[in-house]
Amino acid sequence: MKKLYSNLTGIRHAMQTGETDCVRLVNHYLQKIESQKHLNAILEVYSDESLLKAAEIDAKIKSGTAGRLAGMVIAIKDNICYKGHHISSSSKILEGFESLFSATVVERLLAEDAIIIARCNCDEFAMGASNENSAYGPVLNAADNTRVPGGSSGGSAVAVQADMCLAALGSDTGGSVRQPASFCGLFGIYPTYGRVSRWGLAAYASSFDQIGPLTSSVEDMALIMEVISGMDDHDATMQQIPAPVISLNESLKPLKIAYLKDCEEHPGLDSEIKQHLSDKIKNLEEKGHSVSAIDFPYLDYMVPCYYVLTTAEASSNLSRYSGLAFGYRSDDATDLESTFKKSRSEGFGAEVQRRIMLGTFVLSSDHYDAYYTKAQKVRQVIRQKTLDIFKEFDVIIIPTASTPAFKLGEKANNPIAMYLADLFTVQANLAGIPAVSVPTGHHKGDNMPFGLQIMGDRFSEPLLLQLAAEMVKY
Repeated sequence: MKKLYSNLTGIRHAMQTGETDCVRLVNHYLQKIESQKHLNAILEVYSDESLLKAAEIDAKIKSGTAGRLAGMVIAIKDNICYKGHHISSSSKILEGFESLFSATVVERLLAEDAIIIARCNCDEFAMGASNENSAYGPVLNAADNTRVPGGSSGGSAVAVQADMCLAALGSDTGGSVRQPASFCGLFGIYPTYGRVSRWGLAAYASSFDQIGPLTSSVEDMALIMEVISGMDDHDATMQQIPAPVISLNESLKPLKIAYLKDCEEHPGLDSEIKQHLSDKIKNLEEKGHSVSAIDFPYLDYMVPCYYVLTTAEASSNLSRYSGLAFGYRSDDATDLESTFKKSRSEGFGAEVQRRIMLGTFVLSSDHYDAYYTKAQKVRQVIRQKTLDIFKEFDVIIIPTASTPAFKLGEKANNPIAMYLADLFTVQANLAGIPAVSVPTGHHKGDNMPFGLQIMGDRFSEPLLLQLAAEMVKY
């Protein structure tokens, strides 16, 4: 899809030649948002505010005091707090709620003079793989409006895909940045757990959630990651290490690369994506890298393990939405019990209710050991076996998703089929390792984009992005 600018470098060059400035750039994106309302990617546009910010940054650029992200126009997912702005997690239960503070990632973007232009639609409370679960309706894939954009960060992905902004922030619990990136032809990253602060992110499953950018270029992803990463006293799960320095200009040494035979041979993998993976492996070998097939016989356990644990955490995290302190309260409530029951049953959508009930079930005293405790043990096995691979190999390459974007409604009535859309992405979240979806192909049958996924050892984001930059060159 044709975009005015595909990276910040291009914008900076255009500014130097007088072709554009921040105000004209914001006006361009505002026009794109207005003309593509039918995609339903944007829930709220900060028109006046972003234009005022643009004028302020233009003055900073002229005076030589602008930050590292000057000229970058960004949208944020509707589960990331921005002080004085609405946040609803695309749920009726938070309708009209205004954030009292900004997420750490938002503060860091603004400190470097990024312009936040809009709030993006998403699956309700980030629960979904298609962006059909929003209280505000589904998001449409800009490449084919009959198809899903992926979820849960589908609105963020389409905003970048359809040139409504240069980059966007999403959140990834089991693939919610990477799968939309694959479906929309973008770069998407799940950072190492503890690399990026979760302060100000509405929690779905706290031991899995991470915020990650969606971009059209590796360069922009590297720059955003440098800005939003690093220590934060607000988040006790943060690793106390500084933000990475990511240089994409350094030559990449020959790598030892693994690919999982269990993924390549999975019956659900699209034949064209399978062939594409094989072709990319040959390309990597021609470039001097060593590529080996390895066994990972835990593939069929990962999605069940993931959904037992994430729904358990969701049951706990979403208990705060009770209809008492803030958010939606049913007009039919008459006492404390009916306030809880009616507010939650009316405020939460069907998929969120399904996951809360499942999580409550696995945490119940009768089933805790049979499901939750067992799933924690399985997670530890998967994590350790994954980390063991990196004792011998530098990275793992697998498909991001088993198919290109599927049709709207195709899996809406089959929760199991929808959950299996996360099959290749949940491993990174279970293990807490970084993973990048790289847009490397288009399906011959329908020309829909898809991506391959690179996973690495903890805190190996610089290496992953270096390899991503190399992979898109051939």
